Amino acid sequence: MQKPYLKAFPDKKGYFGKFGGAFLPPQLEEQFKQIEEAYLTIGNSHNFIMELRDIRKHYQGRPTPVYYARRLSEYVGGARIYLKREDLNHTGAHKLNHCMGEALLAKYLGKKKLIAETGAGQHGVALATAAAYFGLECEIHMGEVDIKKEHPNVIRMKILGAKVVPVKFGAKTLKEAVDSAFEAYLKDPVNSFYAIGSVVGPHPFPKMVRDFQSVVGFEAREQFLNMTGNLPDNLVACVGGGSNAMGLFSAFLDDPCEIYAVEPLGTGTKLGEHAASLTYGKEGVLHGFNSIMLQNKDGSPAPVHSIASGLDYPSVGPEHAYLSCENRTQVATANDKETIQAFYDLSKYEGIIPALESAHAVAFAMKLAKEKPHESILVNLSGRGDKDIDFVVENFPPEDYV
Repeated sequence: MQKPYLKAFPDKKGYFGKFGGAFLPPQLEEQFKQIEEAYLTIGNSHNFIMELRDIRKHYQGRPTPVYYARRLSEYVGGARIYLKREDLNHTGAHKLNHCMGEALLAKYLGKKKLIAETGAGQHGVALATAAAYFGLECEIHMGEVDIKKEHPNVIRMKILGAKVVPVKFGAKTLKEAVDSAFEAYLKDPVNSFYAIGSVVGPHPFPKMVRDFQSVVGFEAREQFLNMTGNLPDNLVACVGGGSNAMGLFSAFLDDPCEIYAVEPLGTGTKLGEHAASLTYGKEGVLHGFNSIMLQNKDGSPAPVHSIASGLDYPSVGPEHAYLSCENRTQVATANDKETIQAFYDLSKYEGIIPALESAHAVAFAMKLAKEKPHESILVNLSGRGDKDIDFVVENFPPEDYV
C-alpha cells in the first residue's frame, strides 16, 4: 500500500528526492540528532499534541477563517478569490504556528534560550512571543537593512523581551541574519535551540516546520469544503523559504488542485534584481541543506532583492524544489510593481492591508483570475501589513496607486 505523501516525504535522512539532507559541522551533528529524535517521540506524544492544540485554540485564536473576497473578485472580473486569513493569527502572521511548536519542543528538551534569524520581523516577533509564553530567553538576529525597513516589528520584539542583534556584514538582510544566528547557536548548542524560521535548514527542520504549519492547509481544506461543497481549483502562496506555502499546500498534495508557488521577481530578471530561486536558480547547498539556489559563477550565493524582506533569500525550501521538479507545483512570479498595486487593491476593495510578502500571492492571484474566470482560487494571506505601511507610504505614495 502506497503511503500518503506527508508520510512518505521526507525520507529518514531528510531528503525530498535529491533535495534536503543535513550538511552540518561535526559539533552540531549530535544536537540535530537529538532534535530529530525529540520531534519524532515527544512531538507525537499525547501530552505534546494536546498542549499544542490548547495553545492554538486559546492563545493563537485558531482556526483562522477562509474569507471570500467578493469585491476584489468583482474588481478583477474573473475567478472567485478566497483568502485563508493567517493575518488574523496572533502576532499577525502564520509564523506563530511553528514558533509555538518549536518553543514547546525546546521546553521539553530543557533548553533555556531560543535563537533565530528574521527578515521581515514576523518570525522574530512570533518567536519572541513564544519565548515570553514559555519563559525562555530569546535572541533574534536581523540585518541592519531590515531593521530600518521593518522598525515596528523591531520594537515589538524588544517589548516582548527579546534581544535584537543587528547584522552589519554583507548585504545586511536575511541571508546574513541566518549566518549570524548559526554562529551564535554554535557557541552554546547544549542550552540553546535554533528555531529556524521556514521550511529550510538541515533536517529535521524542513519537515518539522512543514508539519507545524500544515494546520493552515488542513483547516482551509475543511473550511472550503464546508463553504462551497468543493475543493479549490487553484492554490496560491508566496515563496521565499516557503513555510506559509507548505502550510497551505500540504493538505492538498493528494488532491486534484493546481498549486502555484509565487516567487519575488523584484525589479528585473538579472542576478541581484530578484529572489526567484526556483525560476532562475540551480542546485546547491546553503545553510546546511541541498536545494535550488541563486548562485554567482563561483557557486557562492548570489545577491538577491525583494520589496518584501521575508522573501529576500537566495534559496528555497527543499520540499518546494522537489515539488517543482516533479511538476506537482507550478512556479509563478510577481514583481515589486505588481505587488504594491495588489497591496493597495486588497486594502481598498476588502479593507484588508496585507503584508508585502502576502501581496505577492494576491498579485499573482489577480492575474490568474483573469485567465480562469470560472474557477476558484484560494490564497494564503500569510500576514498583515502593519509592519510595512510606513515603508510603503514613504516610497510608494497611495495617490500613485489608489
